[in-house]
Amino acid sequence: MATGKNLKIGIAGCTGRMGKLLIKEIMASSDLYLAGGITRDKENLPENIPILKDIEDLFAVSDLVIDFTAPEASVRHARVAASTKKPLLIGTTGISETQMEAIREASQMAPILYTPNSSLGVNLLSQFVKKAAEILGNDFAIEILEAHHSKKVDAPSGTALALGKAAAEGRNISFSSNSVFDRHGHTGTRTKDEIGFSVIRGGDIVGEHTVMFLGNGERLELTHKATDRSLFARGSLQAARWLINQPAGYYNMQDFLNLD
Repeated sequence: MATGKNLKIGIAGCTGRMGKLLIKEIMASSDLYLAGGITRDKENLPENIPILKDIEDLFAVSDLVIDFTAPEASVRHARVAASTKKPLLIGTTGISETQMEAIREASQMAPILYTPNSSLGVNLLSQFVKKAAEILGNDFAIEILEAHHSKKVDAPSGTALALGKAAAEGRNISFSSNSVFDRHGHTGTRTKDEIGFSVIRGGDIVGEHTVMFLGNGERLELTHKATDRSLFARGSLQAARWLINQPAGYYNMQDFLNLD
Protein backbone atom coordinates (compact mmCIF):
# COMPACT_ATOMS: atom_id res chain seq x y z
CA MET A 1 0.00 0.00 0.00
CA ALA A 2 1.31 3.45 -0.93
CA THR A 3 2.47 5.63 1.94
CA GLY A 4 4.67 8.64 2.52
CA LYS A 5 6.16 10.55 -0.39
CA ASN A 6 4.95 8.04 -2.98
CA LEU A 7 1.27 8.64 -2.19
CA LYS A 8 -0.08 9.81 -5.54
CA ILE A 9 -3.28 11.89 -5.37
CA GLY A 10 -5.58 12.46 -8.36
CA ILE A 11 -8.15 15.27 -8.34
CA ALA A 12 -11.52 15.02 -10.07
CA GLY A 13 -12.72 18.59 -10.56
CA CYS A 14 -9.25 20.12 -10.52
CA THR A 15 -10.34 23.55 -11.83
CA GLY A 16 -13.10 24.10 -9.28
CA ARG A 17 -12.85 26.01 -6.00
CA MET A 18 -11.81 22.96 -4.00
CA GLY A 19 -9.71 21.47 -6.78
CA LYS A 20 -7.49 24.54 -6.90
CA LEU A 21 -7.06 24.54 -3.13
CA LEU A 22 -6.20 20.84 -3.13
CA ILE A 23 -3.53 21.44 -5.77
CA LYS A 24 -2.02 24.21 -3.65
CA GLU A 25 -1.99 22.09 -0.48
CA ILE A 26 -0.55 19.01 -2.22
CA MET A 27 2.19 21.04 -3.90
CA ALA A 28 3.15 22.50 -0.50
CA SER A 29 3.19 19.10 1.26
CA SER A 30 6.25 16.95 1.82
CA ASP A 31 4.50 13.59 1.69
CA LEU A 32 2.04 13.80 -1.23
CA TYR A 33 2.47 13.71 -5.00
CA LEU A 34 0.07 15.35 -7.46
CA ALA A 35 -0.67 12.59 -9.98
CA GLY A 36 -3.09 14.46 -12.23
CA GLY A 37 -6.60 15.75 -12.61
CA ILE A 38 -9.72 15.79 -14.76
CA THR A 39 -12.10 18.68 -15.45
CA ARG A 40 -14.92 19.74 -17.74
CA ASP A 41 -13.41 23.23 -17.97
CA LYS A 42 -11.02 23.17 -20.93
CA GLU A 43 -10.41 26.94 -20.92
CA ASN A 44 -8.74 27.46 -17.54
CA LEU A 45 -6.42 24.50 -17.16
CA PRO A 46 -3.81 24.66 -14.39
CA GLU A 47 -0.19 24.58 -15.52
CA ASN A 48 1.15 22.57 -12.59
CA ILE A 49 -0.88 19.37 -13.01
CA PRO A 50 -1.20 16.73 -15.77
CA ILE A 51 -4.73 16.79 -17.20
CA LEU A 52 -6.08 13.31 -17.97
CA LYS A 53 -8.75 12.43 -20.53
CA ASP A 54 -11.18 10.66 -18.21
CA ILE A 55 -11.69 9.18 -14.76
CA GLU A 56 -10.34 5.78 -15.79
CA ASP A 57 -7.03 7.38 -16.78
CA LEU A 58 -6.95 9.34 -13.52
CA PHE A 59 -7.38 6.21 -11.40
CA ALA A 60 -4.67 4.50 -13.48
CA VAL A 61 -2.02 7.05 -12.44
CA SER A 62 -3.25 7.63 -8.87
CA ASP A 63 -3.13 5.72 -5.59
CA LEU A 64 -6.21 7.63 -4.40
CA VAL A 65 -8.65 10.04 -6.06
CA ILE A 66 -10.33 13.02 -4.38
CA ASP A 67 -13.62 14.02 -6.01
CA PHE A 68 -15.23 17.46 -5.82
CA THR A 69 -17.47 17.44 -8.89
CA ALA A 70 -21.24 16.91 -9.30
CA PRO A 71 -23.53 14.16 -7.92
CA GLU A 72 -23.92 12.26 -11.19
CA ALA A 73 -20.17 12.34 -11.81
CA SER A 74 -19.39 11.22 -8.25
CA VAL A 75 -21.57 8.12 -8.68
CA ARG A 76 -19.70 7.22 -11.86
CA HIS A 77 -16.36 7.82 -10.14
CA ALA A 78 -17.41 5.52 -7.30
CA ARG A 79 -18.14 2.75 -9.80
CA VAL A 80 -14.70 3.19 -11.38
CA ALA A 81 -13.16 3.09 -7.89
CA ALA A 82 -14.95 -0.23 -7.36
CA SER A 83 -13.64 -1.66 -10.63
CA THR A 84 -10.05 -0.59 -9.84
CA LYS A 85 -10.36 -1.30 -6.09
CA LYS A 86 -8.65 2.02 -5.38
CA PRO A 87 -9.67 4.50 -2.64
CA LEU A 88 -11.97 7.42 -3.41
CA LEU A 89 -12.74 10.44 -1.21
CA ILE A 90 -15.94 12.24 -2.24
CA GLY A 91 -16.59 15.80 -1.09
CA THR A 92 -19.38 16.55 -3.58
CA THR A 93 -22.58 17.91 -2.02
CA GLY A 94 -26.19 17.66 -3.20
CA ILE A 95 -26.06 13.86 -3.49
CA SER A 96 -29.51 12.22 -3.35
CA GLU A 97 -30.40 9.13 -1.32
CA THR A 98 -30.58 7.05 -4.52
CA GLN A 99 -27.14 8.24 -5.57
CA MET A 100 -25.80 7.55 -2.08
CA GLU A 101 -27.04 3.98 -2.32
CA ALA A 102 -25.03 3.54 -5.53
CA ILE A 103 -21.94 4.92 -3.78
CA ARG A 104 -22.45 2.58 -0.83
CA GLU A 105 -22.77 -0.34 -3.23
CA ALA A 106 -19.48 0.60 -4.89
CA SER A 107 -17.79 0.76 -1.48
CA GLN A 108 -18.17 -3.01 -1.16
CA MET A 109 -15.26 -3.26 -3.61
CA ALA A 110 -13.14 -0.22 -2.65
CA PRO A 111 -12.61 2.11 0.32
CA ILE A 112 -14.83 5.16 -0.22
CA LEU A 113 -15.08 8.07 2.21
CA TYR A 114 -17.97 10.49 1.73
CA THR A 115 -17.98 13.81 3.53
CA PRO A 116 -20.11 16.86 2.74
CA ASN A 117 -17.74 18.85 4.95
CA SER A 118 -14.12 17.88 5.62
CA SER A 119 -13.61 20.46 8.36
CA LEU A 120 -12.45 18.82 11.57
CA GLY A 121 -14.43 21.36 13.59
CA VAL A 122 -17.72 20.66 11.82
CA ASN A 123 -17.35 16.95 12.39
CA LEU A 124 -16.78 17.55 16.09
CA LEU A 125 -19.88 19.79 16.03
CA SER A 126 -21.88 16.87 14.64
CA GLN A 127 -21.00 14.81 17.70
CA PHE A 128 -21.90 17.67 20.05
CA VAL A 129 -25.29 18.02 18.31
CA LYS A 130 -26.02 14.32 18.60
CA LYS A 131 -25.20 14.33 22.32
CA ALA A 132 -27.17 17.50 23.02
CA ALA A 133 -30.24 16.12 21.23
CA GLU A 134 -30.00 12.93 23.25
CA ILE A 135 -29.67 14.68 26.62
CA LEU A 136 -32.12 17.57 26.13
CA GLY A 137 -34.92 15.49 24.62
CA ASN A 138 -38.00 16.82 22.85
CA ASP A 139 -38.64 19.59 25.38
CA PHE A 140 -36.11 21.52 23.27
CA ALA A 141 -37.02 22.43 19.70
CA ILE A 142 -34.27 21.94 17.10
CA GLU A 143 -33.63 24.54 14.39
CA ILE A 144 -30.67 24.59 11.99
CA LEU A 145 -29.48 27.76 10.27
CA GLU A 146 -26.84 27.73 7.53
CA ALA A 147 -25.26 30.50 5.43
CA HIS A 148 -23.09 30.26 2.31
CA HIS A 149 -21.85 32.36 -0.59
CA SER A 150 -24.19 33.33 -3.39
CA LYS A 151 -22.75 30.80 -5.88
CA LYS A 152 -23.58 27.69 -3.87
CA VAL A 153 -26.08 25.67 -5.90
CA ASP A 154 -27.62 23.27 -3.33
CA ALA A 155 -29.75 24.07 -0.30
CA PRO A 156 -29.79 23.21 2.50
CA SER A 157 -26.07 22.43 2.51
CA GLY A 158 -24.89 18.86 2.86
CA THR A 159 -23.41 19.85 6.20
CA ALA A 160 -26.75 21.19 7.48
CA LEU A 161 -28.45 17.95 6.47
CA ALA A 162 -25.72 15.93 8.20
CA LEU A 163 -26.21 17.97 11.38
CA GLY A 164 -29.97 17.37 11.16
CA LYS A 165 -29.38 13.64 10.83
CA ALA A 166 -27.06 13.73 13.85
CA ALA A 167 -29.79 15.46 15.87
CA ALA A 168 -32.38 12.92 14.75
CA GLU A 169 -30.06 10.07 15.67
CA GLY A 170 -29.43 11.56 19.10
CA ARG A 171 -33.16 11.91 19.69
CA ASN A 172 -33.89 8.48 18.16
CA ILE A 173 -36.41 9.78 15.63
CA SER A 174 -36.76 9.57 11.85
CA PHE A 175 -34.96 12.39 10.06
CA SER A 176 -37.00 12.13 6.87
CA SER A 177 -40.32 12.19 8.74
CA ASN A 178 -39.48 15.14 10.99
CA SER A 179 -37.35 17.48 8.87
CA VAL A 180 -39.06 20.70 7.69
CA PHE A 181 -37.55 22.69 4.83
CA ASP A 182 -40.38 25.06 3.96
CA ARG A 183 -42.55 27.27 6.17
CA HIS A 184 -44.95 29.61 4.44
CA GLY A 185 -48.46 30.75 5.20
CA HIS A 186 -50.58 29.04 7.84
CA THR A 187 -48.33 26.15 8.91
CA GLY A 188 -49.97 25.30 12.21
CA THR A 189 -48.12 24.84 15.48
CA ARG A 190 -44.70 23.25 15.67
CA THR A 191 -44.47 19.55 16.49
CA LYS A 192 -42.14 18.45 19.28
CA ASP A 193 -39.86 16.37 17.05
CA GLU A 194 -39.68 18.86 14.18
CA ILE A 195 -36.18 19.69 12.86
CA GLY A 196 -36.40 22.99 11.00
CA PHE A 197 -33.97 24.34 8.41
CA SER A 198 -33.28 27.93 7.38
CA VAL A 199 -30.94 28.97 4.56
CA ILE A 200 -29.03 32.17 3.75
CA ARG A 201 -27.25 32.74 0.43
CA GLY A 202 -25.20 35.83 -0.34
CA GLY A 203 -21.82 37.48 -0.60
CA ASP A 204 -18.68 35.43 -0.08
CA ILE A 205 -19.60 33.52 3.10
CA VAL A 206 -17.40 30.42 3.23
CA GLY A 207 -19.78 28.48 5.46
CA GLU A 208 -21.62 29.01 8.74
CA HIS A 209 -23.79 26.48 10.59
CA THR A 210 -25.73 26.94 13.81
CA VAL A 211 -27.86 24.31 15.54
CA MET A 212 -30.26 25.80 18.07
CA PHE A 213 -31.91 23.88 20.91
CA LEU A 214 -34.80 26.07 22.04
CA GLY A 215 -36.28 25.40 25.46
CA ASN A 216 -38.52 27.35 27.83
CA GLY A 217 -36.37 30.04 29.42
CA GLU A 218 -33.12 28.99 27.78
CA ARG A 219 -31.51 28.42 24.39
CA LEU A 220 -28.40 26.47 23.47
CA GLU A 221 -26.65 27.39 20.21
CA LEU A 222 -23.83 25.33 18.72
CA THR A 223 -22.04 27.17 15.91
CA HIS A 224 -19.21 26.58 13.46
CA LYS A 225 -17.90 29.33 11.17
CA ALA A 226 -15.43 28.66 8.38
CA THR A 227 -13.38 31.72 7.44
CA ASP A 228 -10.86 30.13 5.06
CA ARG A 229 -11.87 27.56 2.44
CA SER A 230 -8.41 25.96 2.51
CA LEU A 231 -9.37 24.25 5.77
CA PHE A 232 -11.58 21.89 3.72
CA ALA A 233 -8.64 20.95 1.49
CA ARG A 234 -6.42 20.27 4.52
CA GLY A 235 -9.12 18.14 6.14
CA SER A 236 -9.63 16.16 2.92
CA LEU A 237 -5.92 15.42 2.63
CA GLN A 238 -5.67 14.36 6.26
CA ALA A 239 -8.55 11.96 5.67
CA ALA A 240 -6.93 10.73 2.44
CA ARG A 241 -3.75 9.79 4.31
CA TRP A 242 -5.92 7.62 6.56
CA LEU A 243 -8.15 6.20 3.81
CA ILE A 244 -5.25 4.81 1.78
CA ASN A 245 -4.68 2.18 4.47
CA GLN A 246 -8.33 1.10 4.91
CA PRO A 247 -9.99 -1.99 3.44
CA ALA A 248 -13.00 -1.76 1.11
CA GLY A 249 -15.96 -0.15 2.86
CA TYR A 250 -18.02 3.00 3.29
CA TYR A 251 -16.46 5.62 5.59
CA ASN A 252 -17.08 9.15 6.79
CA MET A 253 -15.09 11.73 8.74
CA GLN A 254 -16.41 10.32 12.00
CA ASP A 255 -14.59 7.07 11.20
CA PHE A 256 -11.38 8.93 10.36
CA LEU A 257 -11.54 10.96 13.57
CA ASN A 258 -12.59 7.88 15.57
CA LEU A 259 -15.53 9.79 17.04
CA ASP A 260 -18.20 7.06 17.02
